[in-house]
Amino acid sequence: MISRETLTEAIDAELNVSAFKDYTVNGLQIEGSETVTRVLSGVTACQALLDEAVAWQADAVLVHHGYFWKNEPVAITGMKQRRVSTLLKNGINLWAYHLPLDAHVTMGNNACLGRRLGLQAERCLDGELGKGLLWFGRPEEPLDSDMLASRVESTLGRRPTVVQGHTGEIERIAWCTGGAQDMLASAAEAGAQAFISGEISERTTHMAREMGVTYISAGHHATERDGVRELGEWIAARFGVEHRFVDIDNPA
Repeated sequence: MISRETLTEAIDAELNVSAFKDYTVNGLQIEGSETVTRVLSGVTACQALLDEAVAWQADAVLVHHGYFWKNEPVAITGMKQRRVSTLLKNGINLWAYHLPLDAHVTMGNNACLGRRLGLQAERCLDGELGKGLLWFGRPEEPLDSDMLASRVESTLGRRPTVVQGHTGEIERIAWCTGGAQDMLASAAEAGAQAFISGEISERTTHMAREMGVTYISAGHHATERDGVRELGEWIAARFGVEHRFVDIDNPA
C-alpha cells in the first residue's frame, strides 16, 4: 500500500514531468482513494478500461492517454460524464502521462519500441535522450524495407502500412510512437533511410517517396502499449502494490 500523494510525487519525478510542455495534464487527473494497493494500466482511459478497473477492484488507473486535452470541450457531459462518474463513484484515482512517457530513456514508448525491434538508439533528433521524442539509431544488422516491415508486424502483431521510399539496405532508422508522421521531414534531413511511427496521413505517402525514406505506419495503439505497462511494473516493484495491464483492442 502507498499513499496517493507519495505515488504521484514518485512518478512525476521519475518521468521528469516538469521538463515537458504538453497538450494535456500529466500526473494525477482524477482524485480517488487516499491509498493505492491495486494499479490497473492501459493505453487509454476509455470506458472499457474503467469497467475492468471496477471489476478488479482497482483503486488506481494508469494510462498514456487520459483526459483534459488542449481544445477539448470543458463541459463534463455525455461520454466524459460517464467516464468521470465511474472513477468518482468507485474511488479510483486516474494517473495519465503523455509526452513524459514517450520520452523516458528506459520505460518510454520509444525506448520500448526500439528494444523490441532490435534498434540501437544513438540519439534523439529533437533533444537529448530522455527528453526528445524523435529517436534515431541503427538495426543490429542491415535490413531492407520488406524485412523491416516484417519485423514490425511480427513484433507488434499488426500488419503495418508501408510506403517504400528507400531501396536497398537500411542502416539508419528514426522512430517516434503515436501520431508523429509529420516528423518525417526531420528524420529525412538527419539521414534516416526509414521512419517508423504509428499513424499515416495522405501527405505522408508523397513525402516518403519524394524524400527517399521508407515510412512504416505501425499503429498508434500498437506502438504505445509498452510504456505504460513498463511504468506499471516499475510501480509494482518499487512500492509492492499489485499491477495488471489490460490491452483494450484498438486497430488504429
